[in-house]
Amino acid sequence: MQLLGIRLVGVNLQNGKKLLVSVLLIVFAALLSSALRWIAGKWSDKKNERRVFLVRQGISISVSLIVVIGLISIWFDDPTRFTTFAGLFSAGVAFALQRVITALAGYLVILRGKTFHVGDRITMAGVRGDVIDLRFLQTVVMEMGQPPEVQPSDPEMWVQARQYSGRIVSISNDKIFDEPVYNYTREFPFIWDELHVPISYKDDRRKAEQILLDAARAHTVGIAQIGEEALCELERRYFIKRAELDPRVFFRLTDNWIQMSVRFVAREHGVRELKDQMSREIIDNLDRAGIGIASGTYEVVGLPPVKVEMANKEEPAWRH
Repeated sequence: MQLLGIRLVGVNLQNGKKLLVSVLLIVFAALLSSALRWIAGKWSDKKNERRVFLVRQGISISVSLIVVIGLISIWFDDPTRFTTFAGLFSAGVAFALQRVITALAGYLVILRGKTFHVGDRITMAGVRGDVIDLRFLQTVVMEMGQPPEVQPSDPEMWVQARQYSGRIVSISNDKIFDEPVYNYTREFPFIWDELHVPISYKDDRRKAEQILLDAARAHTVGIAQIGEEALCELERRYFIKRAELDPRVFFRLTDNWIQMSVRFVAREHGVRELKDQMSREIIDNLDRAGIGIASGTYEVVGLPPVKVEMANKEEPAWRH
């Protein structure tokens, strides 16, 4: 085939037709994928994020298979040629694209193993946040803040609680083979958390304990809110007793104060707002009860008298 008088090596009329059909196939697949996604978005339940996610992933995989099979059928109508090409191509890809293949395998493991879905709150490769997209090679996470004692120094993070930092993080899917993935929402959308309050030994610790329990029961998730079906499934799968879901206060003795830790069950989202409400109520109730929060500060109430003497006791010359 010639273009503007220039002969194109390896391109003839037959290959040109195949190339044109391949381009049309790819364009058709892209339009089909967009149309199916639009229809799925219209007919799917917006509240069920997992169903929408699975439908979209199924559309992406199906269209990708159509494109691959179509391209193979167009370019390798001779099975012998395809076998030879497949062998050489597989050897080259296995050597040059190891990480890509591993990431694709990770994508299949995530789907098949139900590791997480879009909307789940996870920690993966040291990044904690909500999954907003799952692609063939990468998982996209809306990052959340972390306390200073657990967050890495690089890159620095300016949010120190479970709220969005505003950064979108793309993580290679092959990380699931190297590091554990923590899922905060899978099957049981509740987590256990604690709030620590130091109380002086001289204060009424029984009253302080009751104040902490009242705040936890008023603001956190109770057994009645979890639901009987979820409780039965929780007991069956994880052998957890219902008594462990009630708020409890634990004491720990230190050199300076009693550290009271109120343990409670909360939903996976909104924990920072929950702790803020509990902290405000606890402080107000402790003030009304005359109970202070212990701290390591010191108050200087006075100084001993200081006597200053001159080293040379002779009378100064200016007095004469």
